[in-house]
Amino acid sequence: MPLAGNGGYTVRRYTLDFDWRAPRTPFEAGATISATATQALSRFDLDFAGNTLHRVTVDAVPATVRRDGDELVVTPARPIPRGSTFTVRVAYTADPTQGRHRDDAIQDYGWVPTADGTVVCAQPDGARMIFPANDHPSLRAPVTFHITTPPGLSAVANGRLVGTVRRPDGRTRWTYDSEHPLAAQLVQLAIGRFTFVDSSGPRGLPVRDVVPDDLVTDTEEYRSLTPDHLAWLERRLGPYPFRRYGVLVGDTDLPVALETQSLSVLPREDLLGDRVDAERNLVHELTHHWTGDSVAIRRWSDLWLSEGHARFYERLYSDEHGGVSLESVMRSAYEQHDQWRHDEGAPAEPGEATLFKVMRYDGSALVLFALREKVGAETFERIERAWVTEYRGRTAGTRDFVALASRVAGEDLTPFLRPWLYGAHTPPMPGHPDWRVDPVED
Repeated sequence: MPLAGNGGYTVRRYTLDFDWRAPRTPFEAGATISATATQALSRFDLDFAGNTLHRVTVDAVPATVRRDGDELVVTPARPIPRGSTFTVRVAYTADPTQGRHRDDAIQDYGWVPTADGTVVCAQPDGARMIFPANDHPSLRAPVTFHITTPPGLSAVANGRLVGTVRRPDGRTRWTYDSEHPLAAQLVQLAIGRFTFVDSSGPRGLPVRDVVPDDLVTDTEEYRSLTPDHLAWLERRLGPYPFRRYGVLVGDTDLPVALETQSLSVLPREDLLGDRVDAERNLVHELTHHWTGDSVAIRRWSDLWLSEGHARFYERLYSDEHGGVSLESVMRSAYEQHDQWRHDEGAPAEPGEATLFKVMRYDGSALVLFALREKVGAETFERIERAWVTEYRGRTAGTRDFVALASRVAGEDLTPFLRPWLYGAHTPPMPGHPDWRVDPVED
């Protein structure tokens, strides 16, 4: 995704205003972007797709704009000196029917309509359909949300509910603060007839689930397991890295769950079926809050670090709680690994079209399993704890992980990990000389 994100400035905060009206109905919206120029700017770009653009100002002065694909090219009335702060305001009509499709695990993304509102799936590059952004996984900024809803509907977004204001016409304005910087792909805002269910996790961590009114009882059994999942992951990865957590139940046909920061999305079907499968998905999205959300990926080619870790701990938890054994799952992945390399690229070498294919999930978890077999469980656990601790709230990539693992293990692991991450063929699995890779079929 070579055009994702933009240089020349750093976003300090997004303030987003959405005057929601009804499902699949355009509504007025605005974005205020506070930024600092990292170089002298005669013009700059924002990632912004679709929607009806009305006006753009820079420091309250009208700017010249043109659209170039997904790029909104902004030319301010006066150049912006390097190091100076500036404020961009974009007024537009949002189109809540706007979405795109991928032929991998993501499938449909952007605005995801529900019967009475919406949820958002911005991953991987769909935030630009929601608001003008610097839409790259390594670029993060705090977000303030102002969402106005009709009578009877609630709104939720990442972070903390700051307050609500009831208007004379019966509409309600909801204000949320993300509390932490987040990447555009991890933004969540949802509107619907919701019940807010409060509980607490380890050390009193606030946990708030957001559930469509008619799904509260049916989803309660599995949602109530979140404190146990938090405790289990904290024993392995250290303290949960954000100020609150919760599960948003998506009353949609959304095909995947999402690790939207501090508020994971779980499709209703994930919480209405088998407990083992439900817990796998719940633990997967929660794990992302350490690896993928707190430790952000440096570029999309590093996605294996995010999805591979989430899948590894999902499988490890399932192994310990009535699911298929980790070794059995990893052996199956090993057998298919050469085929996945052929079809989808090595774990750290995805193509755009194969970004969210199985290689980034079980195929990447296998790399972590191989590392554990190589260095031993105790050293592996120290590597993992160091990874999420040293890079907490920061951006990191494959090279950073290999260097950290080598330092913690006391040996250069580059010769071991490089073939696993980039090679055309799957290396031997340490400690399992009997494991074999299936032949590749074209």
